[in-house]
Amino acid sequence: MAEEREKRIVRTAVPPESEGTRLDMYLSARFTYRSRSEWQKTVRAGEILLNGTRTRPSRLLHAGEELSFELTDDSEPEVRTDFTVLHETPDFLVVSKPGNLPVHPAGCYFANTLLMLLRKEYGELFVVNRLDRETSGLVLLARNTAAARKLSRLVERRGVKKQYLVFVYGHFLHDHLKTDGFLSPDPDSEVRKKRRFTPERPESPEAEDCRTDFTRLASDGKVSMLECLLHTGRFHQIRATLFSLGFPVVGDKLYGPDDSMYLRYTKKALTDEDRTQLLLDRQALHAWKLEFISPFDRSELTFEAPLPPELLSLKEQCFSLS
Repeated sequence: MAEEREKRIVRTAVPPESEGTRLDMYLSARFTYRSRSEWQKTVRAGEILLNGTRTRPSRLLHAGEELSFELTDDSEPEVRTDFTVLHETPDFLVVSKPGNLPVHPAGCYFANTLLMLLRKEYGELFVVNRLDRETSGLVLLARNTAAARKLSRLVERRGVKKQYLVFVYGHFLHDHLKTDGFLSPDPDSEVRKKRRFTPERPESPEAEDCRTDFTRLASDGKVSMLECLLHTGRFHQIRATLFSLGFPVVGDKLYGPDDSMYLRYTKKALTDEDRTQLLLDRQALHAWKLEFISPFDRSELTFEAPLPPELLSLKEQCFSLS
């Protein structure tokens, strides 16, 4: 029993990019299943330990410090575990993950996450680029704090070229489209984390600038396949931008045709009509290519992950194989 209990303890090192961040703000951003005020109560109750001791919500964090807390929910959904380590160095890993595999512990997921599964073989790791649970493709992980700092700086300075493939509903009207604008909370949605894209800066203090280039690769009039080049790396950037442009992502329950699907999904109440409309049981978004100059030896690196079987099948259903 003691061994099982230990497995339900989240132990995470503060990443370099969170240096100087308040503890409560870090927790609410990293583990979104609780609000900031809820995390404040948890910290004050002594349920969050920093370097093994109790602390306060306003404590400013330092890179490399250890946070730990116990998960009280013993039910953890099954996930896909058919990930592949594509590249390994003493400083970082490049991994291709399937859809329906969370990258790091959050919500009801702990042991069934890419980070915890990789730790069994590689020990402590730091996630450099995060993907949503349902998004497949390339994830970059640092193997030590010094490497995490260098790679995070590279990402912040937009030194990592990230390209995605995505399937959307409708005939995408443009061969090429460059979008510059802002992401902010969607005031029309019941879902707190949903965002919207606007060309002009909104009054919201949470607005973030974003830029994405889209190229249409194929379309049958009902579904289009696009390539996306990210110039910024914002939360839900591709999905929110496409939704606001009128081209929801196939299979997306939050940024799809109707976000009430997401509410039904969280209650495990999706209807047969919902599933038919979604076309796919997860969002059709795939991080297929990463390019950057290594901050360790200055070599030019390119990594690619082909479309997974479920997206290949969707492509074959919608478009000719030619």
